[in-house]
Amino acid sequence: MSEHPPFPDPGVSLIPAPARLSVTSPGTGAGFVLDARTALEDHPGTGRVARWLRAQVGAATGFPLLPPTGGENRLRLRIDPSLATGTGGPEAYRLRVGDGLVGIDGASEAGVFRGAQTFRQLLGPDAFRRAPVRGREAWGIPAVTVEDAPRFRWRGLMLDVARHFMPKEGVLRYLDLMAAHKLNVLHWHLTDDQGWRIEIERHPRLTEVGSWRSRTKFGHRASPLWDDRPHGGHYTRDDIREIVAYAADRHISVVPEIDVPGHAQAAIASYPELGNADVVDTTSLTVWDTWGINPNVLAPTDATLRFYEGVLEEVLELFPADAGTFSSFVHIGGDECPKNQWRASATAQQRLGELGLEDEDALQAWFIGHFDTWLSARGRRLIGWDEILEGGLAPGAAVSSWRGYAGGVAAARAGHDVVMCPEQQVYLDHRQDAGPDEPVPIGYVRTLEDVYRFEPVPPELTVEEAARVLGTQANVWTEVMEDQARVDYQVFPRLAALAEVAWSSLPRPAERDFAGFERRMEAHYRRLDALGVAYRPPTGPRPWQKRPGVLGRPIDGAPPFR
Repeated sequence: MSEHPPFPDPGVSLIPAPARLSVTSPGTGAGFVLDARTALEDHPGTGRVARWLRAQVGAATGFPLLPPTGGENRLRLRIDPSLATGTGGPEAYRLRVGDGLVGIDGASEAGVFRGAQTFRQLLGPDAFRRAPVRGREAWGIPAVTVEDAPRFRWRGLMLDVARHFMPKEGVLRYLDLMAAHKLNVLHWHLTDDQGWRIEIERHPRLTEVGSWRSRTKFGHRASPLWDDRPHGGHYTRDDIREIVAYAADRHISVVPEIDVPGHAQAAIASYPELGNADVVDTTSLTVWDTWGINPNVLAPTDATLRFYEGVLEEVLELFPADAGTFSSFVHIGGDECPKNQWRASATAQQRLGELGLEDEDALQAWFIGHFDTWLSARGRRLIGWDEILEGGLAPGAAVSSWRGYAGGVAAARAGHDVVMCPEQQVYLDHRQDAGPDEPVPIGYVRTLEDVYRFEPVPPELTVEEAARVLGTQANVWTEVMEDQARVDYQVFPRLAALAEVAWSSLPRPAERDFAGFERRMEAHYRRLDALGVAYRPPTGPRPWQKRPGVLGRPIDGAPPFR
């Protein structure tokens, strides 16, 4: 064999940081050489990972990674259920790099896939490209052993495609970016006042009418600027199937969000009978073109319930539940539902009286509870924003705690599962710096370090209550993100920090080694460059990333932590 290429230092580059990493033969120059003769040996249950490696690493290196035929050096994939024992879980893996063999063993195929992400990082930034760029005949990997498993089961990204539509290829790209960071839940916000993005066959006007708006507010809702071009788009049923299957191949669960009973003007504009027609002229409503909390909410009628049951029947078909994943969840929103129309509506007040409910908060709880029961009867689980706590939490429901930690604490103490995603900590639409060049500045300053020091489990929870915290996610609301480049800028590099918070067993926030994380980010920025991510540079926005003169909504000072 020819002289091997240099082996990179593995200890300064892996993100998220693994639980344990040891250099097998330090100082000896030992390691593995990946070249055109390297074989890929996949054992039962690892076929999807093998296909992913051939498609991604094979494309970047130009090597075919064929099945083994003899004594060639090889990359071996195996499932070892014993890795799940203790605190390992199904995503645990062990990666061993030696002379002539890279072994990736996982507690399940998901664990093997997570190990494959680490293997790709060890190859270096060029392994993240779509074709070879340097004519390298061999790639060196240092002799290391990595033993790793996630801290949290739910490690997510909430992507809002209702405010600004992201075409299918963009969603597929974000699934690849999530996989590269060992994230495993895409919370997909598909409906809102500003657009309905999922095709529903029995209700075609939801996309014929509800997926387009005539113009769009440019900047914060107080901005005088408008983009007068029509904006919209939707995903066909086959688009949805493709995205869900693509995610599953990357061991990512897609949790769809169909927002009720608020955030529904696009649906009401499509089918005016869904709104409170005895209070407002719902036939005059159009898909909303600005931002904020909309007063037009669904009417609490049997007809509305039947309509959304029909919607959800198609949603369940398009988003099948896979045992052992979070794909059984359906998010129904439940946030920011003004009650003024219900108070003024004779129909709503009659329904409130018929049900013997005390007030409109209880009416919303009844509305949410109906769909909790409906989903449970079909083997699915409801999850909603923490407003579903108001008026009584629906039995069996899980909570996305966004208004701070308090909703999550209350839900966990009541025995409900929680995803911690407090606005003040992990809303990535919030600005990254206080400087004047930050584009369309929204909310509190949340730097890379701030996100890195975010702790999803509040200290006041007992051990039993803390076990109810499924995990965490970053939320990306796209009111002021008009295209993919703007989404990239707001999401990265902070999503890398959130990924480490969610995966790695970090010490308490004040004790975390942010300087070490920054050093590892130096290599990670090169990976993001190879992937074509338009991230915010550490020194500030590039000239074309600025939005001078576009009004935002900055909030000064430190955010509240409860």
